[in-house]
Amino acid sequence: MMEFSAYLSFRSLRRTIWFWIFLLFLLGDCGGVLSDSNYLVGLGSYDITGPAADVNMMGYANMGQIASGVHFRLRARAFIVAEPQGNRIVFVNLDACMASQLVTIKVLERLKARYGNLYTEKNVAISGVHTHAGPGGYLQYIVYIVTSLGFVRQSFDVLVDGIEKSIMQAHENLRPGSIFMNKGDLLDAGVNRSPSAYLNNPAAERSRYKDNVDKEMTLLKFVDDQWGPVGSFNWFATHGTSMSRTNSLISGDNKGAAARFMEDWFEQNGIESTSADEFGADGIFRRVSSIISSPRHNHHELLELAASFQSPPGKPATRILSSARRVRNAFRQAEKPAFVSAFCQSNCGDVSPNVLGAFCIDTGLPCDFNHSTCGGKNENCYGQGPGHLDEFESTHIIGERQFKKAIDLFNTASEQLEGKVDYHHTYLDFSQLEVTLPRQGGGSEVVKTCPAAMGFAFAAGTTDGPGAFDFTQGDDKGNPFWRLVRNVLKTPDKEQVDCQHPKPILLDTGEMKQPYDWAPSILPIQILRVGQLVILSVPGEFTTMAGRRLRDAVKTVLTSSGEFTDVHVVIAGLTNTYSQYVTTFEEYEVQRYEGASTLFGPHTLSAYIQEFKKLASALISGQAVKPGPQPPDLLSKQISLLTPVVMDLTPSGVNFGDVKADVPKNYTFKRGDTVSVVFWSACPRNDLMTEGTFSLVEILHGKDTWVPAYDDDDFCLLFKWSRPFKLSTRSFATIEWRIPESASSGVYRIKHFGAAKGFIGSIHHFTGSSSAFVVA
Repeated sequence: MMEFSAYLSFRSLRRTIWFWIFLLFLLGDCGGVLSDSNYLVGLGSYDITGPAADVNMMGYANMGQIASGVHFRLRARAFIVAEPQGNRIVFVNLDACMASQLVTIKVLERLKARYGNLYTEKNVAISGVHTHAGPGGYLQYIVYIVTSLGFVRQSFDVLVDGIEKSIMQAHENLRPGSIFMNKGDLLDAGVNRSPSAYLNNPAAERSRYKDNVDKEMTLLKFVDDQWGPVGSFNWFATHGTSMSRTNSLISGDNKGAAARFMEDWFEQNGIESTSADEFGADGIFRRVSSIISSPRHNHHELLELAASFQSPPGKPATRILSSARRVRNAFRQAEKPAFVSAFCQSNCGDVSPNVLGAFCIDTGLPCDFNHSTCGGKNENCYGQGPGHLDEFESTHIIGERQFKKAIDLFNTASEQLEGKVDYHHTYLDFSQLEVTLPRQGGGSEVVKTCPAAMGFAFAAGTTDGPGAFDFTQGDDKGNPFWRLVRNVLKTPDKEQVDCQHPKPILLDTGEMKQPYDWAPSILPIQILRVGQLVILSVPGEFTTMAGRRLRDAVKTVLTSSGEFTDVHVVIAGLTNTYSQYVTTFEEYEVQRYEGASTLFGPHTLSAYIQEFKKLASALISGQAVKPGPQPPDLLSKQISLLTPVVMDLTPSGVNFGDVKADVPKNYTFKRGDTVSVVFWSACPRNDLMTEGTFSLVEILHGKDTWVPAYDDDDFCLLFKWSRPFKLSTRSFATIEWRIPESASSGVYRIKHFGAAKGFIGSIHHFTGSSSAFVVA
């Protein structure tokens, strides 16, 4: 009996051993790498799409670029990394043009009210991808909200709400986990749009680098101990200007597209071993067949089914219906956190996604190399994306290239982050910062930064979005007429002119204070550390060489301390607030757009390097850093000239949601075709449909069950809104669906969700549906 009992015990022990071996194998396979967790990791994401009508878009400063629909929705994506009993950091990536000081202030106030001193200005970073296709009006300084007719409360509120909720999600999702890092070159997603300025940098310095833009992508892979991979964030420098200055549809541009592609890729597969090559040529990875089985009907039966679903009258709906019908709700596992992927911005100042180069649209010839002009004028010089004249295709291609590189890095990430979580932060007054520079031949000299000012070449724009009138890049003289115009606003004094030299001052924004500040002077700088990774949060757009110098300077400080055997330094651009560009001293001398937009004078970069070196030294030594002067909170001073929505009306006998132009009867569409339906609608500003959708494509399952297939988050579906004329109370929603190659055959219909404003200001939600049609 004892021998039998021992035998059973041995069998039990053997089963236990094999169970743990199997479990370790599964965990190792799920994460790609066998590891021990050393951090708490949490990720979150929330809709920040904002007003899709009437609001000027932020980025190109083109007053004619007014939002009128949605290309795909915008999101705030956050990660939190914490030591189990120690420090933590928060990084939020926004599908927005840039961070805003006012938004940051109000987010921090909410976090303090909710969590006390757990999340503060010191350990929270908020960064923008630099899309030029998001609603503007959310910054607090006048020069950045002139084209949006002042402050836009909806744009501001949706950002503050979305950032807070993304951080809340990440906080609630905090669980034991590990972080892996990987780096690799992406060769075809950015070119230097100011090569003549880059060439003014010392030849010896340029010879250290193969390219005149940074090609390296740095990626973090977050692995939950229980669930496996739960997200990835990466940093790569290229502008969010694949969508043009005339586009009017809200879009996250190439980085927002890449994030959507990667999140869909992971939710479809759930494992990292799937190749990015499975991504469809039409930009749609997710397939409807993954949600429901394809209907098994012959073509005649499908036509008969479609004929039985004619467009019904528009009808009232609840607000929650738009959210409930969202496609990606079908992917969610209630107990598992959603996969979050963010494509963050870096030192993109002179990097364009329009990789074919800059050409004159009237002649087809290359633009002038030094001034980016055509026949002496800048208006016809445009950079061309890989989709050439199709901005949607260019956005898709540049987004897909970043997505595919991210998948490659994600699948092969093996370097585990280990060590401290830490952070340092301070505010600096860049209008009068003393900078100590080495003299040639020995010794040093003290120079100063200047109050903010923009040069004449600022008004010339770039090859991504040229300006108007007779401004040109590379102008270090200015002209008498525009000086007269400038002097009406503010004439710079001799001290300012000398300080900013050789920049000819067009707008002396740092010294313009009426009705309140036109430009920032107090800026934050911040270092976040997770193990051997260090993130430099900068409040502007560093050019390629400016970013290289900053990274090298900080890395030298960190490695010379002896604490790091190796350290990875990345720049997070457009973070916590916005102060335009930062060039090298040599690039500033050329006065192309980036130099003319370097606000604080020729020594701006030297000031950043000096202060970041101090911050890095304090990070190593553990010394406290003075908080510095606080930036102003100008919310109470904001002015808005944007006309509110008065009311929405339809003609007599017409309901909101009625179809105005339906699909053809008894028609069969093919993959690659575009289906278009027009609805009687109302102003999208009445309800932003946050975490919902304005447009929806449904597929028929069985005889009478409609299943969501595509919505606002899909690249193939466009929501376009219009009025017959500017102040009309009537409006239309045109929904266009370019049928992807991955679409299942079957019966489909298009739906629209909206909200109308009544005579006394009440909001009424509605929905409408097209007639059904066949895709074969």
